[in-house]
Amino acid sequence: MDKSSKTHETQVYPDDIPDGGAVVGEKDGTMDDVKDMQRMGKEQQFRRNFGFLSIMGFAMILMSTWESQLGTAGFALGNGGTAGIVYMYIACAIGMSLNIVSMAEMASMAPTAGGQYHWVSEFAPRRAQKFISYFIGWVCVLGWQAGSASSVFLAATEIQGLLVLNYDSYVYKYWHGTLLTIAITLVCGFFNTVLAKRLPLVEGLVLFLHIAGFFGILVPLWVLAPRTPSKQVWTVFEDANGWGNIGLACLVGMNSPVLSLLGADAATHMSEELKNASKILPRAMVFTAIFNGALGFIMVITFCYTVGNVEQVLSTPTGYPFIQVFYNATQSKGGATAMVSIMIALSTFGAMTNMATGSRQIFAFARDRGVPFSSWFAHVPEGWDIPLNGVIFTVAVSCLLSLINIGSQIAFNQLTSLGLCALLSSYIVSISCMALKRIRRERLLPSKFSLGRYGLAINLLSVGFLLLAFVMIFFPPGPNPTPQTMNWAVLVYGGVVIFSLTYYVFRGRFRYAGPVEYVRKMV
Repeated sequence: MDKSSKTHETQVYPDDIPDGGAVVGEKDGTMDDVKDMQRMGKEQQFRRNFGFLSIMGFAMILMSTWESQLGTAGFALGNGGTAGIVYMYIACAIGMSLNIVSMAEMASMAPTAGGQYHWVSEFAPRRAQKFISYFIGWVCVLGWQAGSASSVFLAATEIQGLLVLNYDSYVYKYWHGTLLTIAITLVCGFFNTVLAKRLPLVEGLVLFLHIAGFFGILVPLWVLAPRTPSKQVWTVFEDANGWGNIGLACLVGMNSPVLSLLGADAATHMSEELKNASKILPRAMVFTAIFNGALGFIMVITFCYTVGNVEQVLSTPTGYPFIQVFYNATQSKGGATAMVSIMIALSTFGAMTNMATGSRQIFAFARDRGVPFSSWFAHVPEGWDIPLNGVIFTVAVSCLLSLINIGSQIAFNQLTSLGLCALLSSYIVSISCMALKRIRRERLLPSKFSLGRYGLAINLLSVGFLLLAFVMIFFPPGPNPTPQTMNWAVLVYGGVVIFSLTYYVFRGRFRYAGPVEYVRKMV
């Protein structure tokens, strides 16, 4: 990038531009895509081969709301019971919807693979832009790398649960989970490299599986499973972990619905591979939230009505309450295996999309020289049209983190909390910057998806909800944790923050300018 192009003082707020939806080329996308990249001072390096359906499929599979609700049901059952699961899901669906539409507006203004750290760079107060953007960039790297590792681990341990269900002689070993995690990671890496050009097609097909699999699990539960009385589902709260307060137990249990509704912003990190991104991206994010939120709610209600004996389900040797519920409903190992296989397939594809997102995010941050070895991470090999080194790094991180499971599965499970707190903090800061601009009545960038006069209220309510969720994520699963059950996410989060700040002081501040310094004025 020529240094003469760094023109922050002439940051652009162009007048309404005529619709530029006409396709320029397969790589450049539409005229609006070209203008957006020029305004942000970025070179088009990827092929724009995603459309509305494929990017929506990408985001829906990564969110995997109904699948995640089933996968984390055990945690929520112990912290709130069936009534707690239902009401906290409704509350979190409202709160996360405010968050998603807030980010959709920013994504329409600046559709870039950088996502939150780029938005902070453009929307934060001038004096704080560089430092806050740098901090959020590191937080996003942490969040997506931890998320990629935990999503692969979920698929691997679901396979172990299936082995426990089918083979009485099978002895659950943590190192088995590690080997399965590495194997699935390599499969996901293959899809994200060799088959990367087919990724949009794969996402479209997986979207069909996401919906068909939903009914493949829902219908057997409706037809075969025993029914829990409505009074118990809607009015009985549980505090199985001993918090001594039902309200606090439910708040701790909110981690489950927050996790299941997280990730619509993943599409943002693929925006430089999407045609007509400023228009299609926010729509895909909103539709993803609506459809996945609805499917998740239906599955939550279904699970609560078919869960049966909560104590038996929570103590299942498979490790996953939903596997026990499937078996109790069908009274058949074959039937339960078929249902669980759907979950495993979707978890694997979810891990694949997590890997794609994580690789794009670190590529974007490296492009702005925010991490060590930036030139290596930002390199896009000719003919590949993907951040190959970013994918390799994400594969390596997931494999290395899986080794933690050999010593303690609980320690590895903290990666889920770690990814959550990292991404939530990036949402809080970026939306707060947008709210501050509105409070100061500063002019906003033009957007094809605008919150209009309700923008400030939506932004503030979103930040309030996210702050509550951020605090609750650091809570351990019970009030008297041991070193083995303690939630160590806060320690790892703090460690990464300290490392990033140290790197910033000694090197980062001399190399990192922030995306806003590359913004060009469009005439």
